Amino acid sequence: MHIQTSPIREPEIFVSDIESDKLLSLANGALQRAPELAEDLIEEIERATVVADSELPTSVVRMGSEVAFETDDGRRRRRVTLVYPGEADIAQDRISVLTPIGTALIGLSAGQSITWVTRDGREQLLTVLAVEQPAVPA
Repeated sequence: MHIQTSPIREPEIFVSDIESDKLLSLANGALQRAPELAEDLIEEIERATVVADSELPTSVVRMGSEVAFETDDGRRRRRVTLVYPGEADIAQDRISVLTPIGTALIGLSAGQSITWVTRDGREQLLTVLAVEQPAVPA
């Protein structure tokens, strides 16, 4: 996939310390099965600013976040939940972080955009419109 920086710069992204460790472990474990996807996720986590879990702003896409975004310069809109690979279900709009679009989403905030390359080699601009965090069980 390889996330690209043109036509815009890579946006600043944030990841919680807890999720950073889990995502790096996930990516390292996937290096043999899906090296390009794993390497892209590692690159994104390594460039992220890591903050304490309790300090991660609610506007940041994290695992379990419901994300509204647009691609194709606003021509296509979607709403998905970002999940770990074992929880992914495209029919329920549950997107794995270990996919090109999942890796592009992690750490972004509402209003940020990133250019990414689809599995079939097309470059697309993705813009996060809104982020909702999962309800915390009482």
